[in-house]
Amino acid sequence: MAQSFKKSDGLNSFNSFEAKEFFLKDSIVKKDTAAYTFKMTRTPMKAVMYSAILPGLGQFYNKSYWKIPIIGVIGGYFVYEIVKNNNSYLDYKISYANSQSPISPGGDSRLKLLRDFYRDQRDQFYLYAAMVYLINIVDAYVDAHLFDFDVSDKIQIGGLKSSNKLLNLKINL
Repeated sequence: MAQSFKKSDGLNSFNSFEAKEFFLKDSIVKKDTAAYTFKMTRTPMKAVMYSAILPGLGQFYNKSYWKIPIIGVIGGYFVYEIVKNNNSYLDYKISYANSQSPISPGGDSRLKLLRDFYRDQRDQFYLYAAMVYLINIVDAYVDAHLFDFDVSDKIQIGGLKSSNKLLNLKINL
């Protein structure tokens, strides 16, 4: 490197950029960025599609096998309750319709209340089942994103274990 001294006020001096370039030229070690490129092994949209087709299949794709029975049991329970409440609703609907007559056009109010109750219960369990379905899809998506996330004990936050100070505060009064 050619010497690039400037004469200012009769003293030889580097400008700051040239000084940094001169002194730090060989001391900076460049890292090979190709060795640090991250490649996901699981595709989040593939996991979403699998879970949308069959709940729990996205968890199987992400190798979260312990979640599959949980999704199956909760989803199965909600489907069971939907079928049970729908059958009760249909029974009380027919009973209420049979209780209506020309003498009593309003029918039995107790049967009407039970019919409405089982219809509302059925509709609530439809909502619960839809929520489980959506949570299943979101879980598969997030799990695919975090599949390659390193959770080992060897992770360190840079600067905390070194002797260098991260923040130096001085207050002069």
